[in-house]
Formats: sequence, C-alpha cells, structure tokens
Amino acid sequence: MNLLTSYVMVLLTVLLTVYGQLVLKWRVLVAGLPPADPADKLRFYIHLLLDPWIISTFAAVFLAALAWMTAMMKLPISRAYPFMALNFILVGFLAVPLFGESMTWPKLGGLALVVAGLMLTSQG
Repeated sequence: MNLLTSYVMVLLTVLLTVYGQLVLKWRVLVAGLPPADPADKLRFYIHLLLDPWIISTFAAVFLAALAWMTAMMKLPISRAYPFMALNFILVGFLAVPLFGESMTWPKLGGLALVVAGLMLTSQG
C-alpha cells in the first residue's frame, strides 16, 4: 500500500463519519422527541435503531473504522489524526443547508481555527 492510498483511506474515514453524523441527525429530527412513558420510550428507540437509514450509519462507522485501520498501517497517527478535524468543518457547513442551522461569526471563527490547526499539524 502506498502513501496516497493511506491518505485516501483517511479521507474515506472522514466522509463516512460525516455521512453517519448527518444521517443520524436527519433521522432523529424525523422521529421527533421520545415519549415520556418508559415502555413507549423503549419502543421509540428500538424503532429508531431498526430504521434502515440508522442501520446505514452503523455500517458507515464500521467501514470508517476499516478505512482508518488501513490508513494506520502506513501513516503515523500524529500525521493522520489532525485530518479528523475535517469532520467539524464539513458537518458545520453542511448543517446549514440540510438542517437550517445558522453559521454565525463565532462558529466561522472556530472553524477557521480548526483549519489553521489542521494546516499547522500537517506540517510536522
């Protein structure tokens, strides 16, 4: 396995993780709030766990773990792990059009700091 393949595996890890977060948020929004009654609440969560989209997030997490293990065969973790910060950036920006969340100046500033940190740590 070459170095490029390792970085592709890191990117795949990030993309699968972002997919999982966004789909999970979507399905939880669709499901609404759980009922107050404990028995109904248990049924609510079982129904949610059996949702095919939620199951796909579990598959994405599993595939992300496999991609990460593959990347770790070649890359030092101190070099690869900073790229996981891309999750914050992608989820932060995609939540705006997908869920109507706001992108405020403090959030933009925080994401800019994440990008700066990513650039700094990837140099060393």
